[in-house]
Amino acid sequence: MTEEKPPYIKEFPLREAHHLVRDLMTPIPWIYWTDFLFHITLGWAAFFTTLLSPAFSLWQLSGFVVAVLALYRSAIFVHELAHLKKGSFTNFRLAWNILCGVPFMIPSFTYDGVHNDHHKPDVYGTSADGEYLPFATRRPAEMVAYVLLSFLIPVFLLARFVVLTPLCYLIPPLRRIVWERASSLTIDPNYRRAADAIRNDLNWRQQEIAACLLGAVIITLVVLDVLPYSLLILWYLVAVTVFFLNSLRTLAAHAYRNPGDRKMTLAEQYLDSINIPGNFLITPLWAPVGLRYHATHHLFMSMPYHNLGKAQRRLVNGLTDNSQYIKTIRSGLWDALRRIWHESSSVSDTTQRQ
Repeated sequence: MTEEKPPYIKEFPLREAHHLVRDLMTPIPWIYWTDFLFHITLGWAAFFTTLLSPAFSLWQLSGFVVAVLALYRSAIFVHELAHLKKGSFTNFRLAWNILCGVPFMIPSFTYDGVHNDHHKPDVYGTSADGEYLPFATRRPAEMVAYVLLSFLIPVFLLARFVVLTPLCYLIPPLRRIVWERASSLTIDPNYRRAADAIRNDLNWRQQEIAACLLGAVIITLVVLDVLPYSLLILWYLVAVTVFFLNSLRTLAAHAYRNPGDRKMTLAEQYLDSINIPGNFLITPLWAPVGLRYHATHHLFMSMPYHNLGKAQRRLVNGLTDNSQYIKTIRSGLWDALRRIWHESSSVSDTTQRQ
């Protein structure tokens, strides 16, 4: 017997929504290049300004804030790379890996496949989805632990590429374990890449070895006093802050209500996701590269980030009945976090009373 879908899912105007935005699906290369090159240049300039400025001076503090925000936006382009058509934007992918992915130990292969699975109706919200945990059905302490994990991620990434990469070549059986368990940007610590998703291709190895060599060279130069220890400390602080911001954004990206025991349709995925149009100046700082329109992105995962705002406005104003569409909208980051915390707390209180 087929499980009947909730009535609100049947009424969701998917066909009309697609019709309204069908001309917004083509990425414009110059926008990607201009946005990324501007912010990665700004980010590294601010990084070295922070490094060379007097401790706790206005220049250093201002440089740190600018470095975090600019490098955060640059790093989030890995999300776009996961959605751009395979074989396209080849030079852009290379530039992103050289200027951002490798220096932060997050080369693009760590997101390939993992994020695409997150958008599959058969995977989204299930135990096979590495980017989904049912936070709203668990204790609030698990959300706190997830955010605090940001302080360890840079260390894990450095160890993965500087230590585990050479060990993988010395101990071949270790390579499969590292690929399955330590080569994916996910929020589920138990996630494993599927056996048929293992890709020991040349491009992956190039990215992996580049991250290994860069990390090893910098650490060696620091140990030999050629570079100051403050370089590694600043790299860690910037990376931690970036991951901390992204963890808050991730908690605000979905409702996280599906316990993982059933599959969800595309419309259900959308209604379990969050749009936060927010303030056009402030919101893009913590939800950059179109991620403030995360629910709209789940409806049209191939839509380039620079068209998501336009799509959002068309759907709000153009749908014959937009009542289902606007259910995903939150007024801001605090509103989204407050709601999921309240749901989690309610579930926890109910469990304790039982």
